[in-house]
Amino acid sequence: MVSAATPDISFLIPAYNAEDTLAECLISLQRQTRTNWQAVVVDDGSSDRTWEVLQGIAATDVRILPVRQPNAGAAAARNHAARLAAAPLLCMLDADDWLDSTFIENMQPVAEDGSRPVIAFCAYRRVAPDGRMMRVEQPPVLAGDAAKREFSSFCALAIHTVVFPKSLFEGIGGMDETLQTCEDWDLWLRMAFAGAEFRRVDACLAFYRMKTGSLSGDPFKMVRDAIRVTTKGEALRMQEGLLAEGPEAGWITPAVSQLRMLCWVVAAKLDPAMDIAALAAFLPEMPDAAGYESFFAGVILHGLETGLLPERADDLIDALAKWQPIFLLLIQLIQRHSLPGTGRKIIEAAAWQISSGNLLRSFTLGNVRVVSVELGALSRIPNAERADTLVMHAFSGEQHVGSFVGPLWGDLSIRAQIRLIMKEMQAVEHLQTPTTLAYARSWTTEAVRGFRAIGGLIIRDGRRRGRLKRLLARIAGNALLATAPGDEQDNDARLSEVLRDLRRGLSPRLAKASNTGPKEGTQTAAPQSEEDYWEHIFERPDPWNYVSVYEQVKYEQTLSLIPKGIGKALELACAEGIFTDKLAQRVAHLTATDISQRAIDRAIDRCHDHRNVELYVLDFVKNDLPGEQDLIVCSEVLYYMKDEETLANVCRKMAAALKPNGYLITAHAHIRRDEADRTGFDWGNPFGVGTIKKVFAEEIGLALEESIETDLYAIHRFRRGPATAAPVLRTETHGSPLDADVAKHVIWGPAGVEREVAWETEVTSSVPVLMYHRIADKGPAALQRFRTPPAVFRKQMQFLRRQGYYTVTSETLATLLRSGKPIQGRPVMLTFDDAYLDFRTHAFPILAENDFRAEVFVVTDKVGGRSDWDCAYGEPAPLMSWSDIEALHEQGVSFSSHLASHAPATAMDNKDLLAEAMVSRNALQCRLGASADAIALPYGATDFRVPGILAQAGYAIAFTTRPATAAFSDNLYALPRLEVRGDRPLEDFPDLIGLPGAFIG
Repeated sequence: MVSAATPDISFLIPAYNAEDTLAECLISLQRQTRTNWQAVVVDDGSSDRTWEVLQGIAATDVRILPVRQPNAGAAAARNHAARLAAAPLLCMLDADDWLDSTFIENMQPVAEDGSRPVIAFCAYRRVAPDGRMMRVEQPPVLAGDAAKREFSSFCALAIHTVVFPKSLFEGIGGMDETLQTCEDWDLWLRMAFAGAEFRRVDACLAFYRMKTGSLSGDPFKMVRDAIRVTTKGEALRMQEGLLAEGPEAGWITPAVSQLRMLCWVVAAKLDPAMDIAALAAFLPEMPDAAGYESFFAGVILHGLETGLLPERADDLIDALAKWQPIFLLLIQLIQRHSLPGTGRKIIEAAAWQISSGNLLRSFTLGNVRVVSVELGALSRIPNAERADTLVMHAFSGEQHVGSFVGPLWGDLSIRAQIRLIMKEMQAVEHLQTPTTLAYARSWTTEAVRGFRAIGGLIIRDGRRRGRLKRLLARIAGNALLATAPGDEQDNDARLSEVLRDLRRGLSPRLAKASNTGPKEGTQTAAPQSEEDYWEHIFERPDPWNYVSVYEQVKYEQTLSLIPKGIGKALELACAEGIFTDKLAQRVAHLTATDISQRAIDRAIDRCHDHRNVELYVLDFVKNDLPGEQDLIVCSEVLYYMKDEETLANVCRKMAAALKPNGYLITAHAHIRRDEADRTGFDWGNPFGVGTIKKVFAEEIGLALEESIETDLYAIHRFRRGPATAAPVLRTETHGSPLDADVAKHVIWGPAGVEREVAWETEVTSSVPVLMYHRIADKGPAALQRFRTPPAVFRKQMQFLRRQGYYTVTSETLATLLRSGKPIQGRPVMLTFDDAYLDFRTHAFPILAENDFRAEVFVVTDKVGGRSDWDCAYGEPAPLMSWSDIEALHEQGVSFSSHLASHAPATAMDNKDLLAEAMVSRNALQCRLGASADAIALPYGATDFRVPGILAQAGYAIAFTTRPATAAFSDNLYALPRLEVRGDRPLEDFPDLIGLPGAFIG
């Protein structure tokens, strides 16, 4: 007789017709290294000898408490056992399962350790009916809200792998006895939302016996109960105010979770007679599975492994004929309710997961042909029916030399395989060369073609051995390719035929000049002197657009500071006399000067009607100023002084030229380099109005009387003489709108990072590619995610500008990523999908004023029309016309392809996708007269075939919607982008760009 004190842990064991397994279950408890336990075993109305077996074991071990009840189900039996449990910790153990001898030793300390309820859980293994141990099932980490997220979607824990406090079990009301399945899942869900902490024990301590005919094996009951649990999880989430996220953040909608259970039980049951449509009718909603393709592939394969109990990872291949029909039925079910091409991507993901278990195995799953080839024994491989996607693994002996994933056009002749090995896998050096006369002749021909390169490398005395080795390998490969057998049905021949047919239908590209960049050889030589510099500036009339609203408002504000009754006035740096014309009307006599003869000549023409104006050339830095002035005006020039010492000398010279109580008025811009913590211009001058004001205020004999302060500049009036009162400050607004050439130099807001400083001090290995759609205030509510208000977009662009970002195009991005070298500064790429008309009206002006370029992806067959792909959500938005696109292209906007029809690439067969990609690219090139080598895939939809097809269509770079920054390791034909969502707060933008916590306004 074994006895025990008050137990540390009680095991709740329901037993129904368990005469064959109960003893082994209880023996696993009797073998525990910690012996202070209790087992409450409830015979749930068994019809076999379960009760007799239980009584016999309990008679010799008082730690085992036998209980009997009429059949009420497992949940009721566990609740009954819990009421009789004497320990503070509980674990639920089924009568046909067992535990490792160190289970209590490992689990009890973890479950006892915590101020709030702690739930300890571990890994487990399934055991086949024949006794084979399956792979270890490792549960996920469930720290924090991860437990709530996981249990809202699926049951992440096996029932007997968990130890929890009895008080928690009682506090949430025990198990739900109305559930026939999923009752443990429901319990973990409620515990998670009750605030329990889940802690993982990294050990496999439990064993789950697989058997047929259990209650939980009924797929209809499992789907029904899963709907109840997931619906409850959604209600608890909403009750706590937790935001539902996409698959990248772990939250999964109830509809996806319910479909997950359906797929799993169908795959696990693998019953050809099962009515999958009837089972699907249980679901309240069939979700769109786009974005969850790998997820559902994993769920289905896990179900298959659970039902088939394969001994090795690749045993699923041997059973393909048994499970593929049901697998494809599930794919058809999912595809009917999902973005076109979703089913194809699930098949691809499943094929890849199966193949990764054993790269030596060849098989066909749906449209995916997986082949493994030995380079020393290549032979023709006929294509499987309906297969259009190839996964090819190449081996040289036991060495895996490479894999290829891409479109499949025909049979794999030896020549087609060699080309893939050479061109795609870059494994030419592993190919074996035949000893045939045909090969020798071909090798000689290839060597003669490359004799100059060979000779040059040999002459360098072995310093280029690596390059020579690669060159010889390429010669051998080309010779092998030329002599390898092929035919009109092979992969290469079929592709060539398709390309030949498609190219016949393309329009010839127009030879249209592009004006999007500076022309080589047109730059003027650098000026040699100060005078030459300014003459060069004034080669173009009014180089700063002084007639703009911005400048005219500044002039009026300057004039407002001029006292009445001014007799003699001096204007320094008068330029072409635009302000001179206004000033002459406010003074008795005006002398206006400038360093540029061109400027003075134009000023004379402008002011010829004024009898009180004298104009001449004067370098006020080097020369004396005319004295006895009542007023001196000197604006927008003092930040060209080379240093503060020169500025101070000029200041003293101006003060000396004034009469006592004469006035000096100066207007200058705020410059970020001078005042880093406020809005200002990014000009490279050594200082701005902040320093100018300080230097003038420090000049003995000058007193600041009045100032006008705006965001972009300040105007000050000084008087020669002692200060008599505190200076007056007027805060006013500047003129708007700003010209793009002015606005692009403004950095708005507090301190940030200068582009030049970032360029010199920072390097990066990745580039954020931001994805926008519409820039507009209004539109269908359902499409708010894809619509950024212009005011918000302006703040985002100002933020990027303030933080020192510069924009790159797809062409530049491709070059940077191919180089593999550290990227200087803070690059960003701004992309806009669909070419909406509001890009021209709203986005482009904001981009221009922030000195940013953009890349717009055009749906070429829809140009000038509307976004009819969104018609289900409301009035489709207008798209730009070709004239809009051409005009913006001339102004530096890059335009690339978004395919021709906006259909998902994954929904097209190989030939149709190749045709549409070529037609779209050709349309852009014909219209714009420039290369169109980039494409953004509609909906971000890509698959194993798409990158290879896009390359054949002539593209050099392609973008998806995978959320990440573009890095060196990324496939150039599947680059990620960061979606800027219109339904997110402005404050989320710094986090998205990688600057969490940065001020955005």
